[in-house]
Amino acid sequence: MKTNAISAGRKLKRVLGVHILMEFHGCPSDIIKDSNSVKKFFLKAAKISGAHIVNSIFHNFNPHGVSGVVVISESHFSVHTWPEYRYVALDLFSCSEDIDLEKAVEYLKTCLRPKSVSAIELKRGILPA
Repeated sequence: MKTNAISAGRKLKRVLGVHILMEFHGCPSDIIKDSNSVKKFFLKAAKISGAHIVNSIFHNFNPHGVSGVVVISESHFSVHTWPEYRYVALDLFSCSEDIDLEKAVEYLKTCLRPKSVSAIELKRGILPA
């Protein structure tokens, strides 16, 4: 897999991956309570990003909520929903420069229709130059 590079001070460091942690607030409850719909959205987001899907598992909780993960060759996409709060926690992790996480994020925003979004992008596996 390819590595990224970042500069920290004067030294160039290698980065093994990018991990985006996101919170979607104000999502329609009916959309985020159904594991089949959430699974469909995440599988398509992985495909749109250029990821290579290995496997997936999604679970509906009683009385509500969904947890799921799409394992990709390049790492994973995961989700946890709280329909009663209209809240979704997502994380998208890729250790390949060939994956376009932005495309996946934009697609998921379209599908899950959050009123507000917050995100943190982490560089993972920062190695000495």
